[in-house]
Amino acid sequence: MNIDAKVEEIFAPISERLAEIVFYSVSLGEGIDVKLILVWLVLAALFFTFYFGFINVRGFKHALDLVFGKNPNGESDGNKDGQINRFQALMTSLSGTVGLGNIAGVAVAVSAGGPGAAFWMFVMGFFSMSTKFAEVALGVKYRRHTDPEHPDKISGGPMYYLRDGLAGKRMPLLGKILAGIFACAVFLGVLGGGSLFQTNQVYKQLLNVTGGDASFFADKGWLVGLLMVFAVGLVIIGGIKSIAATASRIVPLMALIYLVAGFVVIAIHYAQIPMAMLSIFESALSLKAGFGAALGALLMGVQRAAFSNEAGLGTAAIAHASAKTDEPVSQGIVGMLGPFIDTMVICMLTALVIIISGTHLDGNGIEGVELTSRAFASGLSWFPYVLFLVVFMFAYSSLISWFYYGVKGFTYLFGSSDVTENVYKLIFSVFIVIGASANLSSVILITDSLVFIMAIPNIIALYILAPELKQDLKAYIQKIKAA
Repeated sequence: MNIDAKVEEIFAPISERLAEIVFYSVSLGEGIDVKLILVWLVLAALFFTFYFGFINVRGFKHALDLVFGKNPNGESDGNKDGQINRFQALMTSLSGTVGLGNIAGVAVAVSAGGPGAAFWMFVMGFFSMSTKFAEVALGVKYRRHTDPEHPDKISGGPMYYLRDGLAGKRMPLLGKILAGIFACAVFLGVLGGGSLFQTNQVYKQLLNVTGGDASFFADKGWLVGLLMVFAVGLVIIGGIKSIAATASRIVPLMALIYLVAGFVVIAIHYAQIPMAMLSIFESALSLKAGFGAALGALLMGVQRAAFSNEAGLGTAAIAHASAKTDEPVSQGIVGMLGPFIDTMVICMLTALVIIISGTHLDGNGIEGVELTSRAFASGLSWFPYVLFLVVFMFAYSSLISWFYYGVKGFTYLFGSSDVTENVYKLIFSVFIVIGASANLSSVILITDSLVFIMAIPNIIALYILAPELKQDLKAYIQKIKAA
């Protein structure tokens, strides 16, 4: 038995049991199962949207003004506490969410749930903006300078508003326990979702465009892994400033390439646009195909949106905590743009290309990136090569941002210092190489489960601290009006 098989044998029962707990489902009949973690995320998105008075609508224009440097009082953020500007913080957060799920995950949602899944994906993206606002604002409010060797460095995120925020509510023990759970989940979960999976998908796409089993790289996954380590190492060695600078260049570029390709395909099939839009609304809202079909579309769309933009997981708060601002609410408003761009724009574009091209109608059951590739190839025969470029950029940007999330969880537990950061860099790099050269699906399943465990302590904190944040929001709005 080779090493891969031995590791799989050890971790398979552990991963399956953990996944059964985290992704526990309740059957609604007709083959429809609802994951309780999904219900947890949906209820939070709905609650915060209404509780904060539809801040996702009221604050949208203000978010755009802030991210492009227009402050309500006309002052610059240049001399304020923080390490990166608002735009860089948003791009770093997006680099972790705009990933392979926007390509493969959306295809699975449409092929399994039908065109109506696109409608519900859009709706969930809209409500998720409010959850993102809450966690980002609290992430900035409770951030700390934790590294005595580098007093300019900032650490923030759910670990800190769990520990310090709940301590302020006379729940210090609960806060410390939940903060520890979150920190463990983020640094371990990143190793699978942030390094193993991303590198594995890059390697598979590289094989697809270079000849498959006949490719030069067919037995050289380790080489691809080492190249990825080198590319990632060039960025992460410089910390958040380097990560943010790279993300602020890569994310707009990769989004532009993908959007242009998508609009070209839609333009080629322009005659099908009315019928495609009709099929989306009928599948989402009509009961002609039965209650089960409509519910299936809803669940698949909501699940794709929740899993894609990560609102409720708390990861975005870690990136935004480094933004140069002394107004936590203002950065929370900027953070709302994450689900809008990730889900309501990029994911929706993928869904529209698939539906308008009609490739989902002659698909082979539930498909991922292959379905997206065929959809784009219907208008652009050379798209598989563009897809490889996009997949590489998506994966690379995810690697550098998720590394930052992981290292912040690791240093929260083991202390902020150069030594602890370097230890995590080494561990992260090893997992990148393993991801390209090994097939460790059970390890990835374990880490996926750990990623979604983060939603439990994070959303508990958001509920407890919501009244406090509502007062902060009210004071901030009054300040803007008075300016």
